[in-house]
Amino acid sequence: MRLPTILTSSRARRAWAGLALLGLATAWAQPAAAPEPAASLPAPPPQAAPATPTSIAALPIDAAARDSVILDMREAFRRGDKARLASLLPQARGHGLEPWAAYWALKARLEDASASEVADFLARYAGTYQEDRLRNDWLLLLGKRRDWEAFRAEHARYRMRDDREVRCHAVSADIAVGLAPGPQAAEQVRRDWLAQREADDGCLYAAGLLHQAGLLPYPVLWKKARLAMEANRPALARAAVALDAPDAAAELASIAQSAPRYLGGRANTTTHKRQELATLALIRLATQAPDQAAQQLEDKWAALLGREERNWLWGVIGKWSALAPSERAHGYFSRVTREGDLSDDLLAWKVRAALRQGDWRAVLRGVDAMQDAAADDGAWLYWKARAQQTLARGDDERAAARAGFERVAAQPGRLGFYDKLALEALGQPIVTPPAPAPLTEAERDGARRHPGLNRALLAIALGLRGEGVREWNYWTNLHAPGGMGERELYAAADLACARQVWDRCINTSERTRGFADFGQRFPAPHRDAVQRQAQAIGLDAAYVYGLIRQESRFVMDARSGVGASGLMQVMPATARWTARKIGLSGFTPGQINELDTNILIGTSYLKLALDDFQGSLPLAAAAYNAGPGRPRAWRNGPLLDGAIWAENIPFNETRDYVKKVLSNTVDYAGLFSGQPQSLVGRLGRVGPLAPGQSDPSGDLP
Repeated sequence: MRLPTILTSSRARRAWAGLALLGLATAWAQPAAAPEPAASLPAPPPQAAPATPTSIAALPIDAAARDSVILDMREAFRRGDKARLASLLPQARGHGLEPWAAYWALKARLEDASASEVADFLARYAGTYQEDRLRNDWLLLLGKRRDWEAFRAEHARYRMRDDREVRCHAVSADIAVGLAPGPQAAEQVRRDWLAQREADDGCLYAAGLLHQAGLLPYPVLWKKARLAMEANRPALARAAVALDAPDAAAELASIAQSAPRYLGGRANTTTHKRQELATLALIRLATQAPDQAAQQLEDKWAALLGREERNWLWGVIGKWSALAPSERAHGYFSRVTREGDLSDDLLAWKVRAALRQGDWRAVLRGVDAMQDAAADDGAWLYWKARAQQTLARGDDERAAARAGFERVAAQPGRLGFYDKLALEALGQPIVTPPAPAPLTEAERDGARRHPGLNRALLAIALGLRGEGVREWNYWTNLHAPGGMGERELYAAADLACARQVWDRCINTSERTRGFADFGQRFPAPHRDAVQRQAQAIGLDAAYVYGLIRQESRFVMDARSGVGASGLMQVMPATARWTARKIGLSGFTPGQINELDTNILIGTSYLKLALDDFQGSLPLAAAAYNAGPGRPRAWRNGPLLDGAIWAENIPFNETRDYVKKVLSNTVDYAGLFSGQPQSLVGRLGRVGPLAPGQSDPSGDLP
């Protein structure tokens, strides 16, 4: 069992002591859990406050047994063991995490539960996250059953409103009762359906109804099929095409099996269906061999397809060529005759390819064609301003570029990667912003006494991090429209920091937009250990902290889906190699979860990567995230501004990672030194090795 480890560790004892003082650790001493008000959570009246022991010794003698019940129920839920959940639930009554226990027990058998059982649960736990979580699950089930009357009644009480499939079901429910959907509803379904990468019942059904009503024309259905085929989701493509051409299933299967064979056997494009099927086959081919798809399009299919299909295909071919990366990408994108025929994703890759080749006019055209140029934290607004600045020939054009940079840098509570670059383009220093007005005792007390936040902290303290994070995010982001107010968020982040739950501290602090407390957003736990090790091997401690913040958010027991562990998220094989490289004798894989060893191995590997890439911070960060082989290939080509190189990283995760690590580094350096900083200087320039130069550690894993 996990329980003895959790309760005997000093970390857990400290967490329990804090939570006991908040009253949640002894909540089982009360009768039933009192419902929480749905709209707001004022401090409970004095007479309702539970007993608050002042030490671990004061906890009830059966505390460990009660926690064991909760942990056993979580495991039973994962296994789908309905009988075990039902037998344990009575023992969980009164525990601080009782709402979770009750949720697991009912969720596991929701398909067979009666409406009255669901109603009883929603009433008993009214105002909690678990109430709305189960309501979300119930709405999905009601939508699947097409029980629109019950769906509409329950949907009116749904608070989170963040489930795409539920939103789609809501449109179908309105249609079912005779309410004509308007353009806004149709647009919402279109956006939600196109954004989903996995098949779902709700949005597919709503899309079909809207198509029948003439509100979702056939080009949208085929666009969904194009996106699905590019994402290697042939079943999703078939479902979309079936709404317009149900007889095309066999041909879609043939395309998925072998696009070249399909293209070699058909030249009939006299109908829109035939044109679209050929387009899907060329998209499939482009994801596998973009140059071959370009040759096919050039030699045969361009003359048989319409302008929109040709432009989309050149966009897809350009994107997959850029992902290689290949210097041909920009040329493929130049074949597009109308940028408006491309999606924002294809336009983004068109802009990246143009940046790589220094074609600033193409950058400007690509950004101007985007439907949402402000997306991606101001990236495209920044690159548009850079293009305007580079192309400017007069004062008016230079003023327009400056206005673009000012727009990106105008949000004091953000200061991300592109905000910093915009500040430097304006000639302004990157400095740590002033802290906001300190929290009042009433504001702190409001967070300390918040039942939902404290239940989230209790779950995290017991090792139920996933549940704790979801509950925390619900209260900060979703319980009320727009989430908590700025000062409430500030107080909630302060509570998480005080409990050393650093990921919630950081994420909650980042939600404030009118101000930023950088001491809160960029904590530096274990500072003595990190700085001592960084100094010993010649690393900038700010760079180490910038990387750790992105890797683990300082969650020491963090473990990634691919097996990376600890503060610096080190892979087992990498840990063994690094230990041998630095002469760490007697190393065993289990040691990677020890704080000092994790810091030693992680920083040593980072230093080796930095040396391998000649001191380039963006290349070393990319190597830490994606392995060194990929950035060795990505650096080939023209010598690039570091920001342009980072924007052209083919992997979405690594691109975002490198930007955030470098941005974090600047923020930590400012906090540690109190001096203005430069992101441009840290990015430097990235290009291939000089002739005759070799990587110093070619065996770097």
